[in-house]
Formats: sequence, C-alpha cells, structure tokens
Amino acid sequence: MLKVNEYFAGKVKSIGFDSSSIGRTSIGVMEEGQYTFSTAQPEEMTVITGALKVLLPGAPDWQVFTPGEKFFVPGQSEFNLQVADATAYLCRYLSK
Repeated sequence: MLKVNEYFAGKVKSIGFDSSSIGRTSIGVMEEGQYTFSTAQPEEMTVITGALKVLLPGAPDWQVFTPGEKFFVPGQSEFNLQVADATAYLCRYLSK
C-alpha cells in the first residue's frame, strides 16, 4: 500500500511503502528551501539526486551529502536541512 505525504506547503512530497527486503521506506523530493524535520524512530537517509546540507542533532557543523551518500538520524530527534536545488531522497525507517 502506498502512502502519499506532503509537507511544508507542498515543497516536500514523498511516497511511503513497506518493502519485504528493506522495511518501511519512503522516497521523495524536496524543492529549494530550509526545513526542520522531527523523527519518531531512527532514519537512514540516502540522497538520490541533488544535494542536502544537513545539521544533525548534536553536530556543531553542517554537512553536505550528494548522490549515493547516506546519513543517519536518531529517533526522537530533530534535524535541519538546506536544499539549494530540487533533491530526491530515499528514507529508511530503522528499528529502534
């Protein structure tokens, strides 16, 4: 079953699904902008196209992730993103 999500007045959209091989997952696109997301459980984010500038919880500096690169976000936390150009991503929701 597919679940369509929309955030930040439509500037971030994703489609969530359950996969027997990788678990609960969403794939989406972010338009140019700055965003703050909250997590309920740990997440693994992979950039597909474009780039994400990320400030992870507890990190002193922003990091840039490009296609093929991953970053991990702890559960029950918040992280900040800066997107300079439309960027596609894959998000895997990990076990707690």
